[in-house]
Amino acid sequence: MIDATDRKIIAATQEGLPFVARPYHAVAAQLDLEPEEVMRRIERMLREGIIRRIGAVPNHYRLGLSANGMSVWDVEDGQAVELGEKVGGLDFVSHCYLRPRRFPVWPYNLFAMVHGRSRAEVEEKAQAIAALLGSAARAHD
Repeated sequence: MIDATDRKIIAATQEGLPFVARPYHAVAAQLDLEPEEVMRRIERMLREGIIRRIGAVPNHYRLGLSANGMSVWDVEDGQAVELGEKVGGLDFVSHCYLRPRRFPVWPYNLFAMVHGRSRAEVEEKAQAIAALLGSAARAHD
């Protein structure tokens, strides 16, 4: 169950946390609350499933990364999780996930979003993924 204070905290944080050393302190000051209360309430809402997750969502354009591309790969299902973790660990991949294939038109099961400053840079990074996957990548696009 959430109350008016929980709603205020959700409203103050749903568009993003302040980019400061102590973001919950800044939210608390904005709402005239103690930082400990804000953190305690957020922890409770996470635990109760009211808030599902808290994560960073970088604005790639503000970071100068104006080019991007979703690379798709056909890898053996039995290796997909392990390979996905390796690809997802690359610093230029913002998100990597598995999806079911849709034969005959879509043979790919591993997806990786790549960002760069130009199309050429994105294509280079996709080639780096290809090199990492090696023969485990049966096809890609």
